[in-house]
Amino acid sequence: MITVIAEIKVKPGRREAVLAAIQALRPNVLAEDGCGEYTLLTDYKAQVPWRKTAPDSIFMLEQWKSIRHLEQHQQAPHMDAHRAHIRNDVMDVTFHILEKRTD
Repeated sequence: MITVIAEIKVKPGRREAVLAAIQALRPNVLAEDGCGEYTLLTDYKAQVPWRKTAPDSIFMLEQWKSIRHLEQHQQAPHMDAHRAHIRNDVMDVTFHILEKRTD
């Protein structure tokens, strides 16, 4: 199982529109072979001095059975349509692909 944390940086004022698009996409992704989790996360408004804020970002927490499943997800037709739909609202996307360490 691999974990993906993706940060989607959106243009100011467009976060709610992109969140709605991802919510609409979510059932299709969860139905994909190998998908264990596809969760949207946004900034928590805590008043702590040591946190980094990202008010114009959406974070995706994903779990995939293998890198092959993640690659198939990225190539799925509904993902192509989704990226085209939000293209003008997104400034950048950063992916972190992580594995659980047991040692």
